[in-house]
Amino acid sequence: MTRFSANLGFLWTELTLPEAIRAAARAGFDAVECHWPYETPPEDVAAALSETGLPMLGINIRRGDVTAGDMGLSALAGRENEARAAINEAVHYAAAIGARCVHVMAGFAEGAAAGSVFERNLNYACDQAGQHGLTVLIEPLNPHDAPGYYLSSTDQAAEIIRSQGCSNLKLMFDCYHVQRAEGDVVRRLGELLPIIGHIQFAGAPDRGPPGQGELNYRYVFERLRQFGYDAPLGAEYRPGGDTEASLGWMDMLK
Repeated sequence: MTRFSANLGFLWTELTLPEAIRAAARAGFDAVECHWPYETPPEDVAAALSETGLPMLGINIRRGDVTAGDMGLSALAGRENEARAAINEAVHYAAAIGARCVHVMAGFAEGAAAGSVFERNLNYACDQAGQHGLTVLIEPLNPHDAPGYYLSSTDQAAEIIRSQGCSNLKLMFDCYHVQRAEGDVVRRLGELLPIIGHIQFAGAPDRGPPGQGELNYRYVFERLRQFGYDAPLGAEYRPGGDTEASLGWMDMLK
């Protein structure tokens, strides 16, 4: 049976993070993950996780100055101090709540200088995360939703992971982003499975609930079971209203 993780960056956003964790448990999710939990005291999050028994799979580092358009800092030359402060914050918060992964966001950048900065910051992140038993994730974002984002393809991400040689650096494979940018999702999953640290999903091309649009998740999830992948899959979709009303896909896709 397929297991699911509720991404609380999109689901139950009207609730506080601890209450969203409790709502996910009541809805039958097997795990949770979130985007930027930093406004919530970690002890409150840890208490909700302990109460529900749900693991927190991962959190994102801060994006930077969101009002100025930042979408991550780790590939931005000249902002290394900010990027590493964000990495430190995320690692310590993740460790405090017992999360498993930290997603290091590259940001909007291009060129060789950006690549060099990103790889140095990833090396730093892997070192810091490794001291707490955490995995570092990197995620390609599709150019339709995030034009100019430094990390834009699974091939690029795979090359970075292999060149870094850090055992705790993995790929966050978001089926939605891969479908929008590359297509051929199942083949890419099979090829990249050895370096995948987490898998997310949503309907494509609108990022709505699964079960609509271009991707047949019944087939995708069956192939993942055949590949031997059994970790919870992250439901990172926009519910388009009440979260509970959008959950009809869960029984259908298990």
